[in-house]
Amino acid sequence: MRWDDLPQSDNVEDRRGDGGGFGGGGGGGFPMPGGAGGLGIGGIIAIGLLGWALGIDPGLLLSGAEILTGGNQRQETPYQQGPRAPTAKPTDETGKFVSAVLGSTEVTWKNIFQQEGQTYRAPRLIIFSGATQSACGSAQSAMGPFYCPPSREVYLDTSFFSDLERRFRGCTGDACRFAQAYVIAHEVGHHVQNLLGILPKAQQAQRASGDKVQSNRIQVRVELQADCFGGVWAHHAEQKWKLLQPGDIEAALQTASAIGDDMLQRKSQGRVVPDSFTHGSSAQRQQWFMTGFKSGSVKACNTFGAGQV
Repeated sequence: MRWDDLPQSDNVEDRRGDGGGFGGGGGGGFPMPGGAGGLGIGGIIAIGLLGWALGIDPGLLLSGAEILTGGNQRQETPYQQGPRAPTAKPTDETGKFVSAVLGSTEVTWKNIFQQEGQTYRAPRLIIFSGATQSACGSAQSAMGPFYCPPSREVYLDTSFFSDLERRFRGCTGDACRFAQAYVIAHEVGHHVQNLLGILPKAQQAQRASGDKVQSNRIQVRVELQADCFGGVWAHHAEQKWKLLQPGDIEAALQTASAIGDDMLQRKSQGRVVPDSFTHGSSAQRQQWFMTGFKSGSVKACNTFGAGQV
């Protein structure tokens, strides 16, 4: 992936080196809700790995809470964004890469929104190491990259990038760069959903369903649409900056496959339970990314349409 020509974003905050660690900011360790105390360490580790790959706090997986609500009732109290103090900008290669990818999403989505007579307000991306605080609660490495709707911020521990290659085998070598960009574009896709009012409607539908299986199905549609929006970004970024190199798309598809619910469940528990999917199967994640990439159209990403999932 060629990223030297991508515009650097001013909306990246580097909190690495703040001394958070796994115990920092959140009171220590994974937040384990009531009833989790009977799990052995092996079960906790397996759930932790699953949470990392899915972008979900392991505590939320244990409690059955939905990532859209931030767990329990955290979003019931409106979040008030206070004035932001000057923040550190990344100076290392990984930090600059994250800033470049975010910058390219800003240009892409600004243009798409303008074509529809709307204004795109870019999210803030927080790079952290170990743990930090967010409006959705304590952000920890085991959560993987995630989007916090109340504050409109993306959180990313960049150690997840090495995990894509090392633990989940989502990509190898230089091809990992585009796979990493896909992960960032997916989280920005959630921000786009938030701006378009899709996330609040999905929340409402989940609550109205009163059924865990149906709630999971709604969640899958939300996640697959974010994959599709990531493909839309890739389509327009390639047209504008010619960033793709041979093998990049294949690496993104390999990553999508590696973090599909079926693949992760098979690795963590030896069996696949479709009713418990929250992000979609490997095939679905690949399909919807390619739908966005081939079309470059937001309208093509209607995962909520009848028979789409």
